[in-house]
Amino acid sequence: MLRLDAELNKDIILELKKPLGKLYPDFEDAVDEIKSSKFLISVGDATFSNLIEHELFPNIAIIDNLIQRKNHNHETFHTENILKADNPAGTITDDLWETIGEAIDLSNNNNDCYIIEVAGEEDLAVLPCILMADPDTTILYGQPNEGLVLLKVSDTKIKAQNMINGFVKE
Repeated sequence: MLRLDAELNKDIILELKKPLGKLYPDFEDAVDEIKSSKFLISVGDATFSNLIEHELFPNIAIIDNLIQRKNHNHETFHTENILKADNPAGTITDDLWETIGEAIDLSNNNNDCYIIEVAGEEDLAVLPCILMADPDTTILYGQPNEGLVLLKVSDTKIKAQNMINGFVKE
C-alpha cells in the first residue's frame, strides 16, 4: 500500500491540488472533447453523474458513492459490470491497483463499461489510472469547487510516476 503522509509528502499534496490536465469550469464545454476520446476513464461520483446525464458512458468509472463527503446514490449504473476495491483515504492500495488493471483489461477486451466501487476513497485513483492506461486514454475527474479536469495519459505519465515515487510504501 502507498500512503500520502501530510508531513513527508507536502510537495505532492500541493501538486495534487492543481489540475493535472485542462480545467473546464463548465462540464458542457468539455463534451466535444469527451466524445472524441478513444478510451475514457472517469474518477469521482460527480464526474460520472455528469457523464450519465449527457448520455456519455465511460469505459471505466471509479466511484465511492460520495460527492464532497456527502452520500450519493447513483440512480442507475447502466452496466452490470461492477468491481469492488478497498482503498482508505490518503492511500493507494494494492487492491485498487489490481482492480483498475482488471477493469482496463476487461474493457479493452470487450469494450464494455466497468464501474469500480471503492470502499473508502477514490480520489487518488487518478494516478494508477494514468500509469496503467494506454497513452491515448482520456481521464476525467472533478477539481472540487472548480470544475472538470480532462487529461490525456500521454501528457501526464511522467508527472504521475514522479508523484507516486514520493508516496510512503507500507
